Amino acid sequence: MPKLDLKIPPPVVMIIVGAAMWLISKTFPGIPVDAEIKRAAFGVMALIGVLFAATGIRSFKKAKTTINPTTPGSASSLVTSGVYKFTRNPMYVGLLCVLIGWGVFLANLFALAFIACFVFYMNRFQIGPEERALESLFGDAFTAYKIQVRRWL
Repeated sequence: MPKLDLKIPPPVVMIIVGAAMWLISKTFPGIPVDAEIKRAAFGVMALIGVLFAATGIRSFKKAKTTINPTTPGSASSLVTSGVYKFTRNPMYVGLLCVLIGWGVFLANLFALAFIACFVFYMNRFQIGPEERALESLFGDAFTAYKIQVRRWL
């Protein structure tokens, strides 16, 4: 297992990427956008993100399985209902929505480019290892679920 696999909790990754977005926005010029529009866009995207994440967490709690992203091997059940019918990773979709909102708030194309870094990192070092653990735990049920439901949206 590579050194970064499942080591940095996804909310921390989001904060690191968000900080990098802010730093790059201070270095390179942004797009002039009305402050009210920026705040509203951020608020809407952040709300959507929080709702996605909260719905995913609630589904895990209801199924009495772990929400700890660093220990997917301790999952006690495969959750495929609710928001999990539309995305295999609603909590990560939620973090992504918050970052998109942050990027729009910063109104900087260079900052928005960091969103691709977040998706790459999450796919490689978080979601991939999680999926391998879930395949070993739930076998064909998880494989069938992967075929039916997209990783993101």
